[in-house]
This record gives sequence, C-alpha cells and structure tokens, in this order.
Amino acid sequence: MPVRQPRYSKEEIARRGDEIYEFQVRSQVEAANYGRIVAIDIETGAFEVADDILSATGKLFVRCPEAQPWIVRIGHRAVHHFGARSFRESV
Repeated sequence: MPVRQPRYSKEEIARRGDEIYEFQVRSQVEAANYGRIVAIDIETGAFEVADDILSATGKLFVRCPEAQPWIVRIGHRAVHHFGARSFRESV
C-alpha cells in the first residue's frame, strides 16, 4: 500500500475542506446523517459518508486513490471532543 503524502499545508487543507463542506456537501448530507463522518477530497469535491473515520476515508480512497481528505463530523464543529461535554455541566 503506498504511503500518501499531503500536497497542501494543514491550513490550506482546512480552508478548502471547510469551503467545500459548506457550499457543496453540507446540504446533501446533513439532514439524514447527523453525527456521522464525511470524508471530502479537497481537490475534486468527491465525498463519502460513514460511521467512522477509517470507513469514510477508505471508501473515499477507493473512489479517488490520490484523494487529499478533509474529515467532518456532520452537525458538529469538531470530529472529536475531549474532556467534559459542557463547561456548564462541570460547574
């Protein structure tokens, strides 16, 4: 299996990924897939939805072997969270 190397800076991947998600992908996936993962190729706009990161990116790489993926948890600001769920709950 070939080692994939990023062709863009982290900032450029994030900028492109967020832009594609907001303007092309979000309206297609958000209603029926809350909490699931979407992997987006920042070069082509191709995307795959799955229950976890490995499944979503794996399906994307099958379709686009040279994909530069950006990962989003549908309906959330971040893919993962750490610590307490809410500051108010812990006070």
